[in-house]
Amino acid sequence: MELGLGMGMGLGDPPADYGSIAAVGMFVALICVCIVVGHLLEESRWMNESITALIIGLGTGGVILMVSSWKHSRILVFSEDLFFIYLLPPIIFNAGFQVKKKQFFRNFMTITLFGAVGTLISFSVISLGSLGLISRLNIGSLDLGDYLALGAIFSATDSVCTLQVLNQDETPFLYSLVFGEGVVNDATSVVLFNAMQNFDLANFSSVKFLQFIGNFLYLFATSTFLGVAAGLLSAYIIKKLYFGRHSTDREVSIMMLMAYLSYMLAELLDLSGILTVFFCGIVMSHYTWHNVTESSRVTTKHAFATLSFIAETFLFLYVGMDALDMEKWKIVGETFSPMKSIALSSTILFLVLVARAAFVFPLSFLANLTKKTEEGKISIKQQVIIWWAGLMRGAVSIALAYNKFTRSGHTQLPSNAIMITSTITVVLFSTMVFGLLTKPLIRLLIPARHLNRESSALSDPPSPKSFLDPLILNGSDVDPEIGVGIRRPTSLRLLLASPTRSVHHYWRKFDNAFMRPVFGGRGFVPFVPGSPTERSVPLLQGNEN
Repeated sequence: MELGLGMGMGLGDPPADYGSIAAVGMFVALICVCIVVGHLLEESRWMNESITALIIGLGTGGVILMVSSWKHSRILVFSEDLFFIYLLPPIIFNAGFQVKKKQFFRNFMTITLFGAVGTLISFSVISLGSLGLISRLNIGSLDLGDYLALGAIFSATDSVCTLQVLNQDETPFLYSLVFGEGVVNDATSVVLFNAMQNFDLANFSSVKFLQFIGNFLYLFATSTFLGVAAGLLSAYIIKKLYFGRHSTDREVSIMMLMAYLSYMLAELLDLSGILTVFFCGIVMSHYTWHNVTESSRVTTKHAFATLSFIAETFLFLYVGMDALDMEKWKIVGETFSPMKSIALSSTILFLVLVARAAFVFPLSFLANLTKKTEEGKISIKQQVIIWWAGLMRGAVSIALAYNKFTRSGHTQLPSNAIMITSTITVVLFSTMVFGLLTKPLIRLLIPARHLNRESSALSDPPSPKSFLDPLILNGSDVDPEIGVGIRRPTSLRLLLASPTRSVHHYWRKFDNAFMRPVFGGRGFVPFVPGSPTERSVPLLQGNEN
């Protein structure tokens, strides 16, 4: 990880130690400020914590810029390792761990359609548009590989900011679609970017294109499998070895470490760490979390959420401070006119808008054709919100741009410098403007009474307050998660009319019969002598399998 100081001092020298302490101390102080300001703006219909952190980062960068006599605005050099290895995993894992699984898998095909096929459409539109429009701006020597890289860079939505602007409890349907698509989209964009870096454009053929599609499907499947396998392994280990009887710290530690290990294994095997750790989070919340003691459940839930929150806040502060770095802006200012920079950023924004619309509305139409009821279809107002909420670009785009157009965070080529500044401009504008307007847009298109109706109709019910509920409700015709009877399909026509409920019903039967006896899960309550669980629910001692 490169944590080079803006002062240019090495970590081995004594003065640099003070610089490192000052850098870390400043970021800790700024995160505290973001928490306080975010709390004060909690009820704001415009602001959210990601935008607050971005503004504070920009302000801090401006102060550092003035203090350093306009030489630099950042304390840390932007590092892809810091982003992809340390900041992104806890954010994506917690999203998978906290996601409402029933809502997510109910819309899984639509999410995959948007996240994979939609990203390929967006990539094609932005790449072709860049080749046709940006090439006319005469910004320097960009080859075909650069234009294709731009397609991958700006196809990556900001799933982190989506967590802030959409509420899972108010709009569960929209949240599951937009965030689920964002996770698959980020993974697809990174895969596309890496493929374009290694692709031999001189010997392009239909066979190689089909090979690329096959490799992508293989990567998607194996990344998902690795995440599921890591989650199941953690559940099996904790259930069999029973860490809680000696130390709850060990079971909490094994959950955290195995989640992070799944991400690192995926990266080592050239798979998608984003997909792996996301599905690992889903599996851990379904099996592993129920195998630990009560105190560990509270600890893990809040620990994962806290780590994710700190990483998100640090990330937006980081981006805000780095945006004002003078090195690249000075090169651009000396080489290009301000109008050319504005034209390039405006062109990229236009392509992002068009590319997003090019797949959201057509794919929503296709998805609606498979829905038998009006409640399951994506309305035109919801399509507009999905289109708008996915316009934000974030740290994934910046990280990919730095990878393509800089070396170790620095560049001296004017064409590369203007691509970095334009990427930063697009990220700041889309996050600030589109992010600020998303909440008001949702309230305009979907009034509060409809929000309440959607929440009550589509959101997952809360977990049962008593650990005995899943056991009492564990009948053959009762869903143990919702506690109501499920009508069995009596004909093929009924099965086609309500496939989601039918598939969920049969998955429940398989889960109860084969998966939970091996891996634990809801209904399995660890028995720890002398614990509150033993005193409050003594009948569950024999529930271990």
